[in-house]
Amino acid sequence: MTEQAEIGIVVISYNMARELPRTLMSLSPGYQANCPPGRCEVVVIDNGSAEPPRAEQFADLGLRLSVHRQPDAGPSPAAAVNLGLSLLSAPLIGVWIDGARLASPGLIDACARAARLHPRPVVATVNYHLGPSEQYLSMQSGYDQQEEDRLLARIGWPGGASRLGEISTQVWHGGRDGPMLESNALFLPRALWTELGGYDEAFTGPGGGAVNIDTFTRACEAPGTQLIVVEDEGTYHQFHGGTISNGPGHAIEATKRLAAEYYRLRRRPLRPVKVPRWCFDPSSGAVDKGREDQ
Repeated sequence: MTEQAEIGIVVISYNMARELPRTLMSLSPGYQANCPPGRCEVVVIDNGSAEPPRAEQFADLGLRLSVHRQPDAGPSPAAAVNLGLSLLSAPLIGVWIDGARLASPGLIDACARAARLHPRPVVATVNYHLGPSEQYLSMQSGYDQQEEDRLLARIGWPGGASRLGEISTQVWHGGRDGPMLESNALFLPRALWTELGGYDEAFTGPGGGAVNIDTFTRACEAPGTQLIVVEDEGTYHQFHGGTISNGPGHAIEATKRLAAEYYRLRRRPLRPVKVPRWCFDPSSGAVDKGREDQ
């Protein structure tokens, strides 16, 4: 019998032949600090790719990995996330709703350590875009996959993974210095995922619309939970033609649509989460419990 993993991660993929291998590399034991083989289990759910990924493509990563296809895949990945959650039994589970996000090299261990600080933790990491600015802006000045490849080569990624911050930009409301709108590497205890009912499949818009924001908000507002933001770790968005991140011509309209869907379902406007946060410094183990988002 295979021993249960301590940490589980759901990764959603959609037409990411270039990006997904890098994302999975960034979650592998050879890349992540203090995360030996077997500590973490990764489940990839493909949400309708023209050429779905296969587990054997990633056999050399040393990951405890399985790859599945979402039946009747639609524009929203919410059901795919929930399928992934149902396949994991680890006590702590993280979600990558966008499988094009590289992890920083200490992220998994830092999130696991942060989760031990409270019985009902909501562990969030900061969001970044690779490139000189948020990608819906940088692409207007010529940023594309080829330029991104050059940036990654410049820092010697994956060997230079600790330098990802040199070639990236923090996303507005990404969380380090102010209220968070969402986290793209959100870790909750498995029991809390069950309590929340996973991702709400009523969010049917492209990319899930505001479903990731909604999940983060509901987790932070659940009784007795504590938001813990992990400092100096995060996820780095690769350029892949995402619904909002890589859509300058329609980003504003897409944002309006997801905000309207959120209001229809929740009867309140989209707002960053404003709750007392703890800030965890993984390098020292120190916890600042005095932060309150304004």
